[in-house]
Amino acid sequence: MSASKNAYAASRAKSNGTITTDKSSVIFWVLAVFTGLFMFWAPFQRALFNGGTSEFERSIYSASVWSSIILLLVAILALFVFKLQERKDLLTILVFIMPLTYVISLSNSASHYLATNMVYIQMLYATFFILGVFLTKNKLGVSIVSQLFMISGYFIVLFGLLYWLGNKTFAGHLVGWFALMDGTVTNLYRDAIMTDSNGLRLTSVFQYANTYAAFLITITLSSLFFIIKSRKWYVVLIHAFLLIPTIVSFWLTLSRGAIVVIPVVFLIMMFFFRMSRQILALVQLGLAFCTSLIILEKVTDIGIGLQKQPSASESWHGWWILLLASLVFAGLSVAIQRFGEPWLERITARFDAKKYATFILPIAAVLIGVVGAILILSDTGFKNILPDNVKTRVENINFQQHSVLERGTFYKDAVKLWSDYPIIGAGGGAWASLYEKYQNNPYTSRQAHNFALQYLVEAGALGFLAFIGFVIAVGWFYIRSYIRSSQEKRDLHFLFFIIMISLLVHSMIDFDLSYVYLGAILFLALGGMLSNSSSGELRLKSKLALIHKIFPASIAVLSLVMFFISAQLLSANGSYKQTLEVVKTSQDYNQVVKPLDKAISLHPAHPDYLLTGQVSRIGILLQVYNQMQKENPNDPKKSEPFFNQAQDLMTQLLKKEPHNRVVAMQQLNMLLIKGNKQGALEWSNAQTPNYPWYMDMYEKSISLNIELAGEANAKGNAQEFNTRLDSALATYKDVLTRIDSLKNLPKEQAQGREFAVTPSMALNIGQISYMRGDYKGAIALIQPRMTDNLDDQVNRLLIRWYLAILQKQGTPDQALMNKLIAKDPTEKQSVDAIVAAVFPAK
Repeated sequence: MSASKNAYAASRAKSNGTITTDKSSVIFWVLAVFTGLFMFWAPFQRALFNGGTSEFERSIYSASVWSSIILLLVAILALFVFKLQERKDLLTILVFIMPLTYVISLSNSASHYLATNMVYIQMLYATFFILGVFLTKNKLGVSIVSQLFMISGYFIVLFGLLYWLGNKTFAGHLVGWFALMDGTVTNLYRDAIMTDSNGLRLTSVFQYANTYAAFLITITLSSLFFIIKSRKWYVVLIHAFLLIPTIVSFWLTLSRGAIVVIPVVFLIMMFFFRMSRQILALVQLGLAFCTSLIILEKVTDIGIGLQKQPSASESWHGWWILLLASLVFAGLSVAIQRFGEPWLERITARFDAKKYATFILPIAAVLIGVVGAILILSDTGFKNILPDNVKTRVENINFQQHSVLERGTFYKDAVKLWSDYPIIGAGGGAWASLYEKYQNNPYTSRQAHNFALQYLVEAGALGFLAFIGFVIAVGWFYIRSYIRSSQEKRDLHFLFFIIMISLLVHSMIDFDLSYVYLGAILFLALGGMLSNSSSGELRLKSKLALIHKIFPASIAVLSLVMFFISAQLLSANGSYKQTLEVVKTSQDYNQVVKPLDKAISLHPAHPDYLLTGQVSRIGILLQVYNQMQKENPNDPKKSEPFFNQAQDLMTQLLKKEPHNRVVAMQQLNMLLIKGNKQGALEWSNAQTPNYPWYMDMYEKSISLNIELAGEANAKGNAQEFNTRLDSALATYKDVLTRIDSLKNLPKEQAQGREFAVTPSMALNIGQISYMRGDYKGAIALIQPRMTDNLDDQVNRLLIRWYLAILQKQGTPDQALMNKLIAKDPTEKQSVDAIVAAVFPAK
């Protein structure tokens, strides 16, 4: 049977005007295959992390190509089965409001590159939402999507544990044929285990422990749901067996935020269960966590030891402990479900009919949780059952620890940013592009660590309200249908609710949804929640066929447009990768720029291709310019075209990326290359407010003012001389004010990057003090920054000026002078020139 006939058969299976996807449809099975491939492929591409560079974009563009194909297939299916009859059907159309708000924010974007990428990502999310709606319309579709999610999730868990228990080579071979592996190490997935100040942390495919912990919350609670709802003992056995490795992995992430979030999500789940299931959920999860804690210290120690010294026997020891604990819990879990569930249902049946019965146990669970938290966080000794690294993390759960205070700063800075772009936002990637302008202290974080605030600064109030309204609408239809449905129908789609609530709650304290894989899963789950919900019929509806065909036809056209754009961007990335390979073997200008120019033609104004990547067009042009300058110093016609071309590209890039610090610094350097000191000074002064916690612009502004002051002095212009020095001192005062403001940070909060007066800046301000006759002030600035390293040019300048000041005061340091002269005999003349210089009085 052809795809069109099958799709037509699907349309006949509609009931009450809702969309029903026939399981015999060829398109249905193709979509199911695509979904499965995505769930296994995407996590191993660093979970499609939106890192904002060419290194991360290839996988995202590949996913965009495949999602375009999915959207086209859905459009073909929708031509036969879609009818705009119910209120919920509107949401299948209104999901495109979210990418539309990102398109609108392009007009105000801080970074054109990052903003357009977010438009493509939002289109991918809309596609997965519609996929969820169409694919989970029947019981088979729900079963396929649910099982694919759980199996792929368990596979990610086992993959991470393979790395933890010393089997990284086997794990690498297992996924190396399709995963994004480390290019420098054969068959190893980069950073599946990471080390930070807290010790070793399990990250699996995400390369970030906190997001892995958020994913494990989803898998843990989903597994728990399947345990308590399943009537088949072998289903309970499988999920219970795999729940222990999942919870052990959860502990190994050392994520404090996840420890706080998981009881919150669990509590929300509890309100949707009848009393017998609430008791079973509490018992099963409590027993699972107790089992994990019994073996946790041993598994932790074995894993830490194996990262230092591989050992097959120790690895097997760890696996046997984990397998035995999993088997014991699985057996207990099956017994509880087999014998405990019927008994609990009988004795709680009379409570289920009472109006507020479902609130009793959740409230009790809150009280038990508070008691448990007190026991663990207090000095009762209960927490001593935890391994040292986990115990340390648990002990540090409070509102005065660094990560909480730092996140609070991010959130305040995000609000400041949003207040300047309140309606339509500053485009996708706005936080990464603009946070340096608004930050309270010199931290480094290209993520706001809060999905809601990051969405707000990107899409503004318009986009944020569209997203919130959309999620609330889906939730409203789902919950209303849940209340009115039978238990069997409730169970069918509840996994999607677990996924949605787990990811959204944890994303309020971290950047989980910057992983496109998790965002796609979220929207797939939202589609699954909506697909079987009931809603009232539209008041304004039509039987005219054209009305119902407009939407499928529109998304078909949109899918083709997205396919073309995504394929073009993917091709551009491929050409850039080819450039990186050519550079390894050849320095021939034409060979290098051929694939690079192709990449730029396919993806214009890409910051990495033009400037910020490992190899860039502007960088190559400037290298050639410098080389031509050396070879033909008296013939600028040979070198100038290369510089002019570089400047033209830089001008184009600045229009698209006006808030990229690397671009701003390169423009400054190019002005200096051409000797345009006044232009460079004006540029650095204009850019300093955009990067107030970086010393580069301050240093350049001060040094340029001093150079221009020297030129004014040579011309006898005393007024300009003093104006320039005053300007340099004003900039220095701004730096000191900022340094002083850092003292107001809470003692538990680290300031981030170092922000202090540099040797170069101290030299410059010391020079001003000297020029104005303040020799003591000059010595106080210069002497503390001096070292014995005479190979360092800045240090030699410090020593030169220091000796000149001493000589001016009549207290020379001959021993130090001798050392300096031994390094370079011309230094004596340089010191004497400083002493002999005459500067006008202020």
